Amino acid sequence: MITPVRLGVFGGAFDPPHLGHVALAEVALEQLQLDRLLILPTGQAWHKPQSLSGAAHRSAMCALAFGPLGGKVFIDERETRRAGPTYTIDTLLELRAENPDAQLYLLMGDDQWCSLPSWHRVDELARLAIICPVRRDPQVAAWDSATVLPTSDKHGVYAQLQVQTLNMALMPQSGTDIRQRVPRSRTLDGTVSPAVAQYIQQHHLYRSDS
Repeated sequence: MITPVRLGVFGGAFDPPHLGHVALAEVALEQLQLDRLLILPTGQAWHKPQSLSGAAHRSAMCALAFGPLGGKVFIDERETRRAGPTYTIDTLLELRAENPDAQLYLLMGDDQWCSLPSWHRVDELARLAIICPVRRDPQVAAWDSATVLPTSDKHGVYAQLQVQTLNMALMPQSGTDIRQRVPRSRTLDGTVSPAVAQYIQQHHLYRSDS
């Protein structure tokens, strides 16, 4: 019997990709025993109130941030090339068609997990991928495949999902905080990799005059 390929899917704005994102990817590679992990910078984010940095910049920073994790990790730019709002369901459908024999694992932070009921066509996620939220918020520590949290799930979305949680230490990094640090000339040490910090500086990202 052939074991199906274990394909991780990790999408996000990555504006910029910070050390918390990289730690989540590392945890997923180890705990899920992934054969491949796709990093997907979002295109037109329907749920983000602020405009994002250009897709080319975010993809380049992802290559710098996740590159050291090795040959199993790939930057997939399909969402940045897609016209209109970016929806995870469209990406999963494409990946399922391209990899019919693979098991898809959709990685997400606790903020994405808590907002999941508002996602576009969320009812279809269960048949396409195992949902893998990271347990870094103390309130998330009780999650398992039989637990339905949070209580705002009015339509029973969580109960329909296949869930495999990831254990990860609490990470303080925040994209919002990083973007606010730059124009104030505050250090980015401990928030992003040195390579990403250098890229931000070289390309004058997150400055009012950029």
